[in-house]
Amino acid sequence: MSSNGNGVHRIADARVADRVSQFPESVIREMSRVAAKDGAINLAQGFPDFEPPEALKEAAKRALDGGFNQYAITWGSPRLREALSKKLAAKNGIAATADDHITVTCGATEAMMASLLAVVNPGDEVVLFEPFYENFGPDAIVAGAKTRFVPLEGPDFDFDDEALKAAFTPKTKAVVINTPGNPTGQIIPKDRLRAITDLCVDRDALAVTDEIYEELVYDGLRHTSPATLPGMAERTISIFGFSKTYSVTGWRLGYTVAPKPLTDAIRRVHDFLTVGAPAPLQEAAVSALALPPSYYDELRADYTRRRDVLLRGLERVGFDCYRPNAAYYILADFSRLSDLDDAAFARWLSREARVAPVPGSSFFHDKRRGRSLVRFAFPKKIPTLEEAVKRLESRLLLGKVVAA
Repeated sequence: MSSNGNGVHRIADARVADRVSQFPESVIREMSRVAAKDGAINLAQGFPDFEPPEALKEAAKRALDGGFNQYAITWGSPRLREALSKKLAAKNGIAATADDHITVTCGATEAMMASLLAVVNPGDEVVLFEPFYENFGPDAIVAGAKTRFVPLEGPDFDFDDEALKAAFTPKTKAVVINTPGNPTGQIIPKDRLRAITDLCVDRDALAVTDEIYEELVYDGLRHTSPATLPGMAERTISIFGFSKTYSVTGWRLGYTVAPKPLTDAIRRVHDFLTVGAPAPLQEAAVSALALPPSYYDELRADYTRRRDVLLRGLERVGFDCYRPNAAYYILADFSRLSDLDDAAFARWLSREARVAPVPGSSFFHDKRRGRSLVRFAFPKKIPTLEEAVKRLESRLLLGKVVAA
């Protein structure tokens, strides 16, 4: 695969569909392979190096031994959907019934793809904020949408209201809202969410939300689900998942919450995409939703400590960091350390310091905006993060600055 510099990634085989030439392979997963090859600490892909709660693992074992090894109902185990209905009401303020509004998917990744395929017609427009999680662009392309971008500007990754309004056109079908955000590490404050959702109501557009990091919010802040804002209950597809909150990224369990007509459409797509999520793991996930409030308090406290260890270390060696108040990523500017571009610098760090980040340009439509950025993930044990900092110090302190 090669790129012509305009975001088109040509594959030299006429049998390959044109849509595939409009996006590359995942840079995040590519950097995981680079890290493995270099023997580097993988701070690129966002997965923990520690185990999920014992209660979940034990529940999964019981499910395997308890006869839950065949297909579940396509749109999700009844027990799980009932538990999710209660969770959504109690934690998110979203009224949703198991039968009419909730669909269990193979991770939030499938949830986003199924949702866009369910509501977007070829030629419709989808609004994305950038930097964005790298899957969002390909998801929109596969759905046949044209993407329009709204820049988020640091240090708080806010957007300009006029730029947002300009991105909405008569062809706008949906806006993707990612809060808490990846790669920004920021929640969108409630008043700024209102600026987005009021525009959705005014322009009769849908919102598709990625709220996978809903529990990972720090510094006393709180996450707001966009579906709870005025006029949004009937026009929002909310996406959640288990991977991040319960450290089970390999379980691939997510879910959508939407008005019944949209849920019916999502279920049709989901059925033919994957048939259903893993049955025994759905049963085990019910136990996750029964964990006490102290679990979530400890989760946030532990992630705050992890954030602070890595943030202090990155700043000490010369990165200019955007301090995250949510999720588990740090975007870092390396301009003071190197004149290399982001891809070359990320590979240099993996090879020479044996710490692998993600090149920042993978999160932008305009690749120039990410040229001096890399993203580090901190869902790791404290000793892992401390070792990563030591490795960075050994290469980036004492005048050991990367040359162009």
